[in-house]
Amino acid sequence: MADAKLWGGRFANGPSEAFQAFNDSLPFDYVLAEQDIQGSIAWADALRQVGVLTAQECNQLQQALQQLWQGLKSNPSAIAKAGDEDIHSFVERELVTLVGDLGKKLHTGRSRNDQVATDLRLWCRQQVTDLTRNLSDLQQQLALLAEREIDAVIPGYTHLQRAQPVLFSHWALAYVEMLKRDQERLTDALKRLNQSPLGCGALAGTAYAIDRRQLAHQLGFDQPCLNSLDAVSDRDYVIELLSTASLSMLHLSRLAEDLIFYNSGEAGFIELADDVTSGSSLMPQKKNPDALELVRGKTGRVTGALMAMTMTLKSLPLAYNKDLQEDKEGLFDAFKHWRAALQITSQCLSGLKVNHQRCREAAQQGYANATELADYLVAKGVPFRQAHHQVGELVQLAISQRQPLEALALSQMQRVNANISEDVYEWLSLESLLSKRQALGGTSRQQVTSALKKVRQQQQISVRDANLSDIDAIVGLVGHWAMAGENLPRAKDDIIHSINEFAVTEIDGQVMGCASLYIYTTGLAEIRSLGVNPKSSVKGQGRLLVEKLLDKARQLHLKRVIVLTRVPDFFEQQNFSHCSKDTLPEKVMKDCELCPKKASCDELAMEFRLM
Repeated sequence: MADAKLWGGRFANGPSEAFQAFNDSLPFDYVLAEQDIQGSIAWADALRQVGVLTAQECNQLQQALQQLWQGLKSNPSAIAKAGDEDIHSFVERELVTLVGDLGKKLHTGRSRNDQVATDLRLWCRQQVTDLTRNLSDLQQQLALLAEREIDAVIPGYTHLQRAQPVLFSHWALAYVEMLKRDQERLTDALKRLNQSPLGCGALAGTAYAIDRRQLAHQLGFDQPCLNSLDAVSDRDYVIELLSTASLSMLHLSRLAEDLIFYNSGEAGFIELADDVTSGSSLMPQKKNPDALELVRGKTGRVTGALMAMTMTLKSLPLAYNKDLQEDKEGLFDAFKHWRAALQITSQCLSGLKVNHQRCREAAQQGYANATELADYLVAKGVPFRQAHHQVGELVQLAISQRQPLEALALSQMQRVNANISEDVYEWLSLESLLSKRQALGGTSRQQVTSALKKVRQQQQISVRDANLSDIDAIVGLVGHWAMAGENLPRAKDDIIHSINEFAVTEIDGQVMGCASLYIYTTGLAEIRSLGVNPKSSVKGQGRLLVEKLLDKARQLHLKRVIVLTRVPDFFEQQNFSHCSKDTLPEKVMKDCELCPKKASCDELAMEFRLM
């Protein structure tokens, strides 16, 4: 058990047992062991570069830190009982055990304040990656369910009353849209999260000439935090992540509530599998949707963590305060239960069975075709408000006779409106109701099939901004298409310097496509170096790259994006229009004058107007 404190020299007496139990964070921040060791390895190299450590000392410390993690990673939870104040104290004590007093040199120039801030950001970054995958898995399960049950029809509800029939697949894809937004929020939060506080010290910055940009890149951060006071006290990213988790759990709770209702004896639309349900200790007939009820219940737990963290940050003065130790337990717990909820919801969907007959019967009840009858009258020239009133009269008549609208005799309908004829019955059929919803986003089979196809395609392809780890893949793609004569060649150094211009597609962790947005000094922008790995069988990557770069152009308030291409059909599909090269003096001066094909250029100029 450890009893020496990193700060003990100032104190004649140690902390009381009660205060130590209240103060120590190792019982929960032990989960940051890998990140603390990772940051320490990078810090050792930074100290070597400024002469605090020799190359031999740096190497010895780094090897010891790696050895320490190798011994811990099989059972990191054992660290929690080591008795140290926090994970930083534990790592330093273990390091001193391995290398002696040399281990005490490692903390030179850094504070636990920038150390813990770095550890937590590293941990959160990994969680974003993992949770993004969990969200993708659940979307995939919903898409599989939509494919499997494309013929099922259920009643859609407003005010929890039957409103209009929809395809069950349309319902499933509604939750895919919600989960896609959750993914987008995670990705967006990562932009602000992925900055390094290391080297900011306790609050004023380190006194050593550390190259913080290089240090940040070494740890995989996009850049260092730019203000030391803010860096050590910023927990905005924790709030953002907890907010995303809370909203995602709200989506899961809504999904759970729908399924619980659909599974009820009153609805009977679906049956949940035995492996996600439980029975009653008293009533042998019961089959309870406990997994989904727990998803619904844990939503409050995750939202509670967000509220707690918000109150913790309220009124905190700059810079670091011990209140910030409260950033971890709620975050760790929320992410644990968010991940578990995503996984168990996927399992609930995978074993779900749809009762097609019961669904169809319900979809045909509740006068769900009343709006369709009003539209029928509109097609006959009746103003909608008048049609709405007349259909209301027919609904009252049908209710009084306890029969659906389509069972009313033609003569009964004609008493309300003489324009109604025999074709009304086909108009009121369930198939007719669904097939008419052909507008984008509607519930017709054609629209749902199209939406499902797009979802499946997007699930295979991840589109993102490029980073330095993508350089080799981008160089290979640009080189391949330059050799094929489709793109201009670009040197590796040029691509490195222009990495912020690139977007890439990623499939199963591999970069498969790239494109860049080059901005001329006049404000004209050009899509360049567009290429997809010819061995990839996944379609749509080029379109997604163009969409990504056009979105970037909009964010930059650019007015015009151009491209020179031999495949005008592709860009026409992306709403580019043809233009003359004479309107592109920037491009002509930069590239065309130097191109060996200048006199016999077979590329066409096209443009996309953003404003």
